[in-house]
Amino acid sequence: MYRERPAGIAGSTLWTSANQGDARESRVLPDGCVDLLWSSRAGLLVAGPDRTAFLSVSAPGERWTGLRLPPGVGPAVLGVPADELRDARVPLAALWGDRVVAGLAERAAADPASVLTEIVARRLQDAGGPDPLGTRVAAAAAAGLPVAAIAVEVGLDPRALHRRSRQLFGYGPKTLARILRMRRALAAARAGTPLAEVAAGCGYADQAHLTRDVRELAGVPPTALLAAG
Repeated sequence: MYRERPAGIAGSTLWTSANQGDARESRVLPDGCVDLLWSSRAGLLVAGPDRTAFLSVSAPGERWTGLRLPPGVGPAVLGVPADELRDARVPLAALWGDRVVAGLAERAAADPASVLTEIVARRLQDAGGPDPLGTRVAAAAAAGLPVAAIAVEVGLDPRALHRRSRQLFGYGPKTLARILRMRRALAAARAGTPLAEVAAGCGYADQAHLTRDVRELAGVPPTALLAAG
């Protein structure tokens, strides 16, 4: 059982999931985001930005609450560059220390959504907000601009854009653009648009190109993802 709603902080999303049956595996697609997590089994965790799908396993009865930060916001909250967390799931204590996290973990066990929201709001306030460059680059990538055009849009040379993007998103602008394009394509396909039209509308050479790209990023072709709901 999975539910999500806007968290009201910097465009973030609060989500909950509860496994009421046997051990369950879920395919989490890359989205350019960093998640601050609470698990009834593992406590407070951080999910870094993924380059490919992550297969998450929930134990019987395990409950999850997560606060998904938009692309580029994670470093301001966590205090570390996103590329240090790429493709990783780590305890929050590994970043902030046991002493800092112990009290938060105890409170989160009673009300994880409130504690995660409080953590993010306080850390963003202390940091002076997320880096505005992250918002600009993510918006340009989501709009389908090529990397050269993104560099011009934000006033950076391509090498500087790549370096800053790794810090903000965990990977360069080309990978971020591929991931966000896949998300756009899957959203259109789930809304009922035929895959051939999705491919043309999202800038793929053809439907075969769309299928190859989704398979590389998600581990399965788009038809499998659509069939899974």
